[in-house]
Amino acid sequence: MVWLRRTTHYLFIVVVAVNSTLLTINAEDYIFYTDWMWTSFVVFSVSQSTMLAVGAIYYMLFTGVPGTATYYATIMTLYTWVAKGAWFALGYPYDFIVVPVWIPSAMLLDLTYWATRRNKHAAIIIGGTLVGLSFPLFNMVNLLLVRDPLEVAFKYPRPTLPAYMTPIEPQVGKFYNSPVALGSGAGAVLTVPIAALGAKLNTWTYRWMAA
Repeated sequence: MVWLRRTTHYLFIVVVAVNSTLLTINAEDYIFYTDWMWTSFVVFSVSQSTMLAVGAIYYMLFTGVPGTATYYATIMTLYTWVAKGAWFALGYPYDFIVVPVWIPSAMLLDLTYWATRRNKHAAIIIGGTLVGLSFPLFNMVNLLLVRDPLEVAFKYPRPTLPAYMTPIEPQVGKFYNSPVALGSGAGAVLTVPIAALGAKLNTWTYRWMAA
């Protein structure tokens, strides 16, 4: 039954990583980012930090080795770069998908697990909080290094949209002035229970395979 258990674990890891890639494409393509501007950034921050937490802590607790979360984040990054290249091959601009910076946040999770001597609960609470807090910070720096999404949207309008639906410049700061702070705050709160879910999924998988 060991091979079946390991196969189940690895399959789950691949599924979560692929879903993270799809979520990135849906939450970070230039049309969505242009239409919703900083609201999109907050949604993107929360969705990606929680997706990172559930898969990374599952994989990390499965192996019990600090550094596994970073390895998992690297897998997600490679998948997204492959998807980015696929869109580019179809004729879309290279900045159509902005690859998230998962790796530094995953390193903080690994560091927490290592510093607390592999304490699962500390990894969930402290590590999950650090992931939620840090992810928007790293990704705001990431977005500052790519082309203006408004410029990209007007230059390369999505072919499935009629001309009258060309994006209009949004009112930045209309609802709030600090998307990084809002994304970090929401992420820090939501990532902890999602990390706990990842840890629980690890336990449930072991019990199911042992039954």
